[in-house]
Amino acid sequence: MLARRTLAAAALLPLATPALAQGADPRRLRVALLPDENASTIIQNAQPLRAHLERSLSRQIELVVTTDYSSMIEAMRFGRIEIAYFGPFSYVLAKSRAPGIEPFAVGIERGSPTYNSVVIAQAGGPVRALEDIRGRPFGFGDQASTSAHLVPRAMILQRTGLVGNRDFRVVHLGTHDGVARAVQNGQVPAGALSKSILDTLVRRGVVDAARLQEIALSDPIPNYPMVMQGNLAEPLKAAIRTAFLELREPEVLRAFRVEGFAPTTDEAYNILRETARLLEMDLNAVRG
Repeated sequence: MLARRTLAAAALLPLATPALAQGADPRRLRVALLPDENASTIIQNAQPLRAHLERSLSRQIELVVTTDYSSMIEAMRFGRIEIAYFGPFSYVLAKSRAPGIEPFAVGIERGSPTYNSVVIAQAGGPVRALEDIRGRPFGFGDQASTSAHLVPRAMILQRTGLVGNRDFRVVHLGTHDGVARAVQNGQVPAGALSKSILDTLVRRGVVDAARLQEIALSDPIPNYPMVMQGNLAEPLKAAIRTAFLELREPEVLRAFRVEGFAPTTDEAYNILRETARLLEMDLNAVRG
C-alpha cells in the first residue's frame, strides 16, 4: 500500500506530463513533501496527513518525496504535483521558475511563523567558534536549502567575513540528518542545518547531543510554506487552504514540526531574495 501511495522521483520526473489547465479540478492530488530527511521516514510520518487530506478534500492523495530539492522544483514547474511543502529558499527558486504557483500557508513554531538555522561542530573537535571554520571543510545540506545552506552561508560571511570555497571548503551533504550525522561522526568538523530538525533528530536518538556542540544560531527565518498550483479551480484552492489553516490534529502537525498553519504570501519571502543577493547568487544558476 505504501509503495502505491508514494512516487519516487526517478519515476515521477521523466514523464512529460503537461502543466495543469486553468481551473483544473483533479480527483487525485499529488502532495510533495520536502526531502530534508530520509524519504521512508518522511512518508511514514506523513500518513496521518494523507488521511486528513483525503477526508477534507474527498480526493485521492498521493504522497511524493523527490530525490532532492531540484527535482521537487522541476516537478512543481511542470505541473507534476499540485501541492508542495517547500523550504523557504527552495520556494523562492521555484517561484522564479514557475511564477504562477501560490504560497498559502506557513507553519507556526512556538507561536511564530519563523525558525532558525544552527551551526554545529563535533564536540571536542577543532571548531569551537565560527572563525575556526577557516581552512576547513564545512558541511551544508542541499544547495537549495534555506537553513542548511543559504542562511548559514550568509551568516558566516556577515559575522566573520569568511567566504565559502575561498576561506573554507564547501561540502554539500544533501539532507539535514546527513549534515548532523557527518558532524557527529567527524566526517566534517562543522556544519549547518535547521535547529528544529536537529532537536527532532536528538529526540529520536538519530544523533547524540553529547557528541555535538552548537556554536551559532541564525536570526529568525520565515518558515516553510505550503504552496499550490495557481491554476487549480477556485473552489478546490479554497478547500485546500481550509484543510491546512484549520488543521488541529496533533498527529498531523507533528509531522511538520509545527503547532499549526497561518496564511502567508509571496512577499514574506523577500528577505531570502535579499540574502541571495548578499551572497551574489543568481537564482537561475542555483541547482534546482
